[in-house]
Amino acid sequence: MASSFVIGNTFRERVRYLLEKDEASVPTELQKELEDILQQEQPSTLSFRTARKLHKCLLDNGQPFYLNELLEDSSLHLPKVETPPRNPVLVARLERIKAKLANEEYNRITQNVNTQHRRETLADFGREVRSAKAAVVTVLNFLVTVVATFACSYLGSQYLFTETTARVISAVIAASVVGLAELYVLVRTMEGELGEP
Repeated sequence: MASSFVIGNTFRERVRYLLEKDEASVPTELQKELEDILQQEQPSTLSFRTARKLHKCLLDNGQPFYLNELLEDSSLHLPKVETPPRNPVLVARLERIKAKLANEEYNRITQNVNTQHRRETLADFGREVRSAKAAVVTVLNFLVTVVATFACSYLGSQYLFTETTARVISAVIAASVVGLAELYVLVRTMEGELGEP
């Protein structure tokens, strides 16, 4: 916290003038303090206590100077804040707490990582092949069903339609209906495998 001013040249000049002009009106104790301050090398400081005494003296004697005019180019002297040394016991405890929190965060992040998947065996590979094989068979079954429906409808419609365009349109409609039905069954089956209703 500030307890003094760093005085500037304005203060020095006006106080010198005041001391030379009116030595009798300035108390000797205050005069000695002011002379000591003026003799100090710059930056010299003026304590708040001395500033109060000077202010009282100026008011009592009716001087043309006001304290704020004297301190016009002065500034507050703020001493450096000294931080107390850190307690080594508390520092060690803080480091332990930080390490513990970092370890807990790491465990929380990696809790769903399974280390058994790192050493994959042939059984795991076989299980994955069977899963892929089932998906490929399902897709092929879908395609074969749609193509077979198209072929049967195209060939069967020759007894109803004589034009090729009408036969193709009827075959596409039949294949689309069967394809949509196949997709519906496939989606319901996949939902059942995933455990959803």
